[in-house]
Parts: sequence; structure tokens; C-alpha cells
Amino acid sequence: MVVASQKSTSREKILPIELPVVDLSAERSTVTKLIVKACEDYGFFNVVNHGVPRDTIAKMEEAGFNFFAKPMALKKQLPLYGCHSIGFNGDVGDVEYLLLATTPPSIDHFKNISNVPSNFSSTVSAYTEGVRELACEILELMAEGLGVPDAMAFSRLIRAVDSDSVLRFNHYPPILNKDCKDKDESPSYSHTKVGFGDHSDPQILTILRSNDVPGLQISLQDGVWNPVAPDPEAFCVNVGDLLQVMTNGRFVSVTHRVVTNSCKYRMSVAYFGAPPLDAGIVPPSVMVTPQRPSLFKTFTWAEYKKVTYSMRLGERRIDLFRK
Repeated sequence: MVVASQKSTSREKILPIELPVVDLSAERSTVTKLIVKACEDYGFFNVVNHGVPRDTIAKMEEAGFNFFAKPMALKKQLPLYGCHSIGFNGDVGDVEYLLLATTPPSIDHFKNISNVPSNFSSTVSAYTEGVRELACEILELMAEGLGVPDAMAFSRLIRAVDSDSVLRFNHYPPILNKDCKDKDESPSYSHTKVGFGDHSDPQILTILRSNDVPGLQISLQDGVWNPVAPDPEAFCVNVGDLLQVMTNGRFVSVTHRVVTNSCKYRMSVAYFGAPPLDAGIVPPSVMVTPQRPSLFKTFTWAEYKKVTYSMRLGERRIDLFRK
């Protein structure tokens, strides 16, 4: 099992890594085993043959790039747009972002904003539906692989009409330096600037899509960062804090960050699958045994979300809820 990094150190090592790749079209029992092993060993994996239409993905990426290409004055008119500041506690990064709730009324709201393209709402809606179904499918495969009798024990939480799931666009500027002989080259890992600092995702599951530009790094042990190469054919999936609790520590929510270590703009679109605010976060009974007693206190997503917003990047929030 991996041990998540607590914080960055001045003696970091950079060791590239290849994440497991799970083909969702493979035989089901094989898929469930691969997903469980990936979540235990890495907390991250890539999925291919995921069923989200290429056209849906392409339109979403085009809409994102078009938005970030707008003048700053227009972007700042949207209350859900942010630049450099991350959270409410002084964290900063070399990033601009757009954060959207995934409920239909929230998405429909963009139809009435003059500086947002008319098809933005429909594009976001189609993409959100696709990645939500993918997240639910993966969560049900996880439950099956863990031997949970109720296959929807995890997915039911993000299928709820009052789910607190969100969609986040992150846009990172390039580093243009002497290593960039042209815009298609990437500099060495030694030339890095943190775009989004050390953190774990607080929700249940993240479905991440990025353009074909590197930047994501995960930390499987303290002081070591493992760059993850982007795969244009795949979605990157990672375990969130809530899923670590709901699997009673079988799966680990791993610390990760993003660096702007390329000569091209990087944009990622992350779907964060979250439960309703009043949902109690507890593992299914089968995950708690005399040999593996319950590791975490019972809490609601609202309680955990409040803690998340009160802490800075790099601080392990989940440790506050250990018994």
C-alpha cells in the first residue's frame, strides 16, 4: 500500500512513473481486480475504452480554451472564475480556473451570461453526464472488486440529485525559457514552477482529463515526486479522501500537485464526484472486520468540506478524522 506524501521538502526527487492502464472493455472480473490493485498501490490509474464520446471531450476542451483565451476583464466578470489564489487561506499557484457546480440549474445559469458562448451550457452538460456515468461505473466496479454486496454503495452518493459534485477547469501558463527551442518541446524536470501545490482531493473520486501536456505529479512516498505522462486516449482516475474512508483505508487518497514544466499551455478538466452535504461517510459493514477495525470517525460531507476549506494545501485533512 502506498504512503501518501505529507509535504514538499527541499530535497525532492523526481522519478517518472507509468500509471496502471485499465481497459474497461476487458473481461469484468479482470477489470475489477486491476482497479482494486491500482487503488491500493497507486491511488491513481488511467482508463481507456471509457465510453465517453470523443466529440463530447473535444467540444469541452475547445470550450475551455476559448474561455481562458478571453480578456481578463471579461473572465473576472464570472464569480466562479479565479486566478492565482487557491482557496481562502493564502495559497497561491500559477493557475487560473473556473469552478462549476454540476446540478442542471447551475449549468443552465450560463445561458444567461452574455460573455459565455451560447453552447457552453449544453457542452458542459453533455460532458458532465458522460464523466458522471464513467465515475459511477468505476465506483461500482470497485465495490464489486472489494466484495461489497451492494454494488451501488459508493456510486449512489454521486447519483443523488443533491450531489455536491463539481467540475473544475484549470489553466496553466507555460514556462518559456532557453530549453524551449520551439513550442512543441518540453523542458527538463529541473525547470519547474508549481501551478497547483501539494494536496489530496477531498471528494469521493476524481475523473481528470488534460490536454497532451505534462504537469501532473503524484507522491507515493515523502520527498519523491513522480511525474505522470498524459495519455490523450485516457481519463486519469484518482481516489479521493472520502473513498479512503469508505474503503476503511484499503484505498489511499494520494498527495499530488501540478507543475508548469512545459512550453505549452496545459488545461485540465476535473470532475470531482461528491455526495450530498448531509451524507454520512462510513464504510460498508463488510469493510470493517475484527482483523481490520474501523479506522475513521463518522462524519458528514458538510463537516469534512468545512475542514477542507479551513486548511492550507499540503495539510493532510483526513488524518484529523482518524480514531
